[in-house]
Amino acid sequence: MNKIIHVAIREFLSTVLTKGFIIGVLVTPVIIAFMAILMPILMSEEAPRIEGRIAIVDPTGAVASGLRNQLDPEAIASRRDDFRAAAAEAMGSMPGASNPANEAMAQPTIDAIMGQVPLLDVVEIPADADLEQQKKLLIDESEDGTNRLAMIVVHDDAVVPQGGTTAFGSYDLYVREKLDDRITDELRGSMRRAIVDARISTTDLDREYVEALTRVPRVTSTTVTETGEKETNEVLNMLLPAGFMILLLVSVMTGGQYLLTTTIEEKSSRVVEVLLSAVSPMQLMTGKIIGQMAVGLVILAIYAGMGVAGLVSFAMLGLIDLMLLVYLLIFYVIAYFVLASMMAAIGSAVTEMREAQTLMTPVMVMIMIPWLLWLPITRNPNSTFAVVTSFIPPINTFVMMLRMTSTSPPPLWQVWLSIAIGLVSVYAALWFAAKVFRVGLLMFGKPPNFATLVKWVKMA
Repeated sequence: MNKIIHVAIREFLSTVLTKGFIIGVLVTPVIIAFMAILMPILMSEEAPRIEGRIAIVDPTGAVASGLRNQLDPEAIASRRDDFRAAAAEAMGSMPGASNPANEAMAQPTIDAIMGQVPLLDVVEIPADADLEQQKKLLIDESEDGTNRLAMIVVHDDAVVPQGGTTAFGSYDLYVREKLDDRITDELRGSMRRAIVDARISTTDLDREYVEALTRVPRVTSTTVTETGEKETNEVLNMLLPAGFMILLLVSVMTGGQYLLTTTIEEKSSRVVEVLLSAVSPMQLMTGKIIGQMAVGLVILAIYAGMGVAGLVSFAMLGLIDLMLLVYLLIFYVIAYFVLASMMAAIGSAVTEMREAQTLMTPVMVMIMIPWLLWLPITRNPNSTFAVVTSFIPPINTFVMMLRMTSTSPPPLWQVWLSIAIGLVSVYAALWFAAKVFRVGLLMFGKPPNFATLVKWVKMA
């Protein structure tokens, strides 16, 4: 047992003390911290105000004046105030919105997204004007030095249908190259309101009454649980399973990949022959697996800790059941031992990473299956497909983690049945890997295929 511990410690330290590992593990937290500091600074910098002319060809004679009113700076500012109020109301209903830090960050972010109120001068062009000549002004500056940002051509039937039909026409929008998307969106919205106003003015309908008839406010749903009612968080319901899946997949894959790499390097450099003079093949394999499991745990702890710290800072820790972290650890151990056993077997059977690619492909495909099926499983976690796959190793741990973090967690008996099946798969994977490891560790020459690995298992 002491030899296994010595091998595990050596494997762990030889991995985590390398510059590549330290940089690779810390780069994401550093980027996140950097962005947390940089983004408020960038958001506080105001972009220059956009100024220019909007040309409109209006054969109906009823839209241009409405567009001019809609693009008046006071009208734009009023609409943005309404948007700020609606955004503040929506954000106020989100978990963690009461946090003063969140409130302080929200308003500058919204202001930075919208930018300053543009100064847009609406210029009406005669209906018989040469449109091609007018379009050229979107490329070159006008004679008076002002910029033409866009040109709108209203269709003849945009306000009143023509030709005995009930179908209304629309308009064509031509814009300057690289025009800010916010200006384009503002023009589309303003034209929609101006044309609707012009259409209503030709009838006996009241605009406010029409808007009241067609306005249905969006409501938030309420989730009813055994412990009470709570507001549904649709974003969290979608991202929580993905977050746990990424944590599990990254930690398992990182530890397994390091195990494969170190095994191949030691075999190709003949270091393994020196190690086998001091320990048995089983002690070496067990120590390497345990050592790299500790590496994966370090990664899991770092990123899971970052996630929990983020939830705490946003006062959203209550949105997740902390028992999920316990199950995450259990499923990590199971998934890691299965994958690490396969990686150890493959690493002992080849002498170069290039030779390992063929044998690794089926293993990687199996591991990626739950990730590819993340959306259908989380949308219907109790479907026959989701239930069945949560009992099929080696993907059962990943699927069960998705189901447990979904909006409809599985019964507890299914969770522990999946864990029991996972433990059996761990034993089978370790048994298979031990057989291959014992034979393949000192084998050199032509890289084996899966049929050869099976023969080695029968030989051992």
